[in-house]
Amino acid sequence: MADHLVFLALGLGNGAVFAALGLALVMTYKSSGVVNFATGAIALYAAYTYAFLRKGELLNPIPGLPARIDLGQELGVAAATVIAVSISAVLGVLLYLLVFRWMRSAQVLAKAVVSIGLMLVVQALIALRVGADTPAVAAIFPKDTVGVGDGAVPVDRLWLAGVVVLMALASGLVLRYTRFGLATRAAAESEKGALLSGLSPEKIAISNWALSSATAAVGGIVIAPIVALSPVGYTMFIVPALAAALVGNFSSIGVTVGAGIAIGMLQSEATNLQTSISWFPDVGVAEAIPLVLIIGFLLLRGQPLPGRGAVTRGDLGRCPRPRNVWRPVAIGVPVVALALAVTSGQLGNAVVTSIILAIVALSQVVISGYAGQASLAQLTLAGVGAFSLSRITTDLGVPFPFAPVLAALAALAVGVVVGLPALRVRGLPLMAVTLALAVFLEAFWFRNPSFNGGLNGSPVAEPSIFGIDLGIGAGEHYPRFGFGIVSLVFLTIVLLGVAWLPNSRLGTSMLAVRANERSAAASGINVGVVKLTAFGISAFIAGLGGSLIGYQQHMASESSYGVFAGVGLFAICYIAGVTSISSGLLAGLMASGGLLFYLMDRYLHFGEWYLLVSGVLLVVTVMANPDGLARYIHERHSAPRSPADISGDEPVQAFAPVRGGRAIGEVILEVDRVGVRYGAVTAVDDAGFDVREGEIVGLIGPNGAGKTTLMDAISGFTPATGDIRLDGIGIGGLPPHRRARAGLGRTFQDIELYDELTVAENVMVGGSDTGVLARLGIADLAQVPASDLSQGQRQLVSVARILAGAPRLALLDEPAAGLDSSESRWLGERLRAARDSGVTMLLVDHDMDLVLSICDRIIVLDLGKVIATGTPDDIRNNPAVVGAYLGTPVPA
Repeated sequence: MADHLVFLALGLGNGAVFAALGLALVMTYKSSGVVNFATGAIALYAAYTYAFLRKGELLNPIPGLPARIDLGQELGVAAATVIAVSISAVLGVLLYLLVFRWMRSAQVLAKAVVSIGLMLVVQALIALRVGADTPAVAAIFPKDTVGVGDGAVPVDRLWLAGVVVLMALASGLVLRYTRFGLATRAAAESEKGALLSGLSPEKIAISNWALSSATAAVGGIVIAPIVALSPVGYTMFIVPALAAALVGNFSSIGVTVGAGIAIGMLQSEATNLQTSISWFPDVGVAEAIPLVLIIGFLLLRGQPLPGRGAVTRGDLGRCPRPRNVWRPVAIGVPVVALALAVTSGQLGNAVVTSIILAIVALSQVVISGYAGQASLAQLTLAGVGAFSLSRITTDLGVPFPFAPVLAALAALAVGVVVGLPALRVRGLPLMAVTLALAVFLEAFWFRNPSFNGGLNGSPVAEPSIFGIDLGIGAGEHYPRFGFGIVSLVFLTIVLLGVAWLPNSRLGTSMLAVRANERSAAASGINVGVVKLTAFGISAFIAGLGGSLIGYQQHMASESSYGVFAGVGLFAICYIAGVTSISSGLLAGLMASGGLLFYLMDRYLHFGEWYLLVSGVLLVVTVMANPDGLARYIHERHSAPRSPADISGDEPVQAFAPVRGGRAIGEVILEVDRVGVRYGAVTAVDDAGFDVREGEIVGLIGPNGAGKTTLMDAISGFTPATGDIRLDGIGIGGLPPHRRARAGLGRTFQDIELYDELTVAENVMVGGSDTGVLARLGIADLAQVPASDLSQGQRQLVSVARILAGAPRLALLDEPAAGLDSSESRWLGERLRAARDSGVTMLLVDHDMDLVLSICDRIIVLDLGKVIATGTPDDIRNNPAVVGAYLGTPVPA
């Protein structure tokens, strides 16, 4: 027992750093909404600065100038600490002023991607300025020990934990009891409210960036005497720090610090168990702790779908739909084959590498561009394919081409496991999961002697078919033309598949999920299944690319699939565009080892600057051009659409009248004692009514009455009590997509269209009847992207999408919002025509002229309760309604 306590105490050192970085993450997020992945890099820079100051030198990060400035004398602990922390605080302020100040209104995910770029920049600058010079750092705290059972624990671990706890207490007291803390909390709650109160959100953000960077610097400095300076190790401290901040919900300082310290202690104990228990894995268990914690916490706290009003757009740029890829494929394949035939040596290998990395980049296009899920683990999944290929070919003797397919299936299995948290989370938390997975797999599998072959490595048998050697070869004929053609064939197959995907039903569902998960679910799409499918497909493609890398290198090597290599490839994919096939191919050319990289390194000696330039370009791309470099390719090769290209000549058609079917008046929807509560607040209280076939039933009430909440309860987006029956069948326990498939259509108050899709494609997601566009008089908009529509046009498209699915009941939430009076009257005529054709509707709208003119019955809500039901004439003169909502009787 004593040795377990010793190792738990030893973990206080790393735990204190994780806590400090987690504290810095929370401070940055509370003040500016940025989850700063560069926090670990700032801690690393502070640690190096402190180490050189103790030697009497100042680290100079500016390229072209001397790397270190001689100060003439060595500095003591206090002076070096103050200077290093101050420099880090200034660095934090500069990062805010130069970058994040201009991204105040950007999405959280876009800010996180920018911070990844800054992480690469800081790390690259340190590598350029320091190189292999890793100074030893003298002890800061006393070297005494304290006895624990039969063992002893260095006192400095306790000092470390004490320092961080004191910082946390000071931060908590400042935020809670000082005017600055009050201002920070006010700005975090409402920037507009802070401005109206005379506060400056910008000054608050600057101060907090300085404090958070200083906090990270303290963490980096105090750990430096215990953990040798290492760019990779220090920067990856961000993973357990992210886990701690997630547990603290990026708001609670105490919980975050406690979680960080606990993670460090558990990791230390895991290291003990690895050496003391025979059946325990040799390595990687410590890295599993943040991953398990992140996944478990997100699964418990996440939501299957975002709540009403949540912004889920990841700002990944537009996703053009490939229309005709056969012509460029027919031209491109012979050109690449010719390049393979005429090149050899390092140049030929660069061509082959570009082909293979383009495959991995296309996997990023599928998961990020099509499905909208930010993943930092695509190169790691390629590593799963490579290491699986080694076992499949050498241990099992599976021949080519079955071996790479089986290896890709292994990567698919891992990819689906990675995607499980996507069932309940999205965006930034999912990015944290993929980063934690990359760190874990690198430690647990790729660097584990038990799994990677140890000293002998992980050899990969040469590919051959029908006795023909298809290996990459060696010596004079390296690389062989045959292996290049094999790689090109794989790329062509993957390219055609990725090009087909967005034009398929599955791909359209992915784009719908990318654009808006709530709207996709309301259209009958199983959002969770689509996400898992996207993760599986992208992982399979990445596994194929990794298998080819294994064949290319004759073995699987952990250095080829490291975490930072994966982050670097993610940066290149994002710079290229991440949303299109052309961006995937461009990323293959630009990636490390690819053709463009080789040429620039060979003739411009660019290699050592690659990571720095990649980070800078990633920041610039997200800030200025989210569509990436591929945008210019699309603009050059896409002619503007002329009016003749748009089907605008179709006359407005009438809705077909009902032929047969059920008798008018039969009950379709029954709502019985439905209630919705949010904590102590009752939003809907024992609501009950029914809707009959062929009716338009209005649902009205003052703002805050609970109308949209009741719509959410009926359609499954909000948990509710009571009974909800559709055609006599209870649907209260079904998820939204199952209710949609049962015949319950839904529009949304905030018009949740799929901006990446055209109007016709938006309608096809809801159903196959695109003729509804003509019947609503908007056929001329069929090929227009939804993002280019006016407010009124968006309303009409949202209605068309629901009607195209021929639902048993359509729930329309404020369809006339944004329409003028003439457009509203026209919409009313179309809705009446749809009712006459057999579409039943439950309508929420504040346009009382519309509601009173087209509804057969009206239900009135006030404070969550049904206070009246009747015909429009009954409602006009109902005293309860007049008092609660209308104010004065409305003339007929």
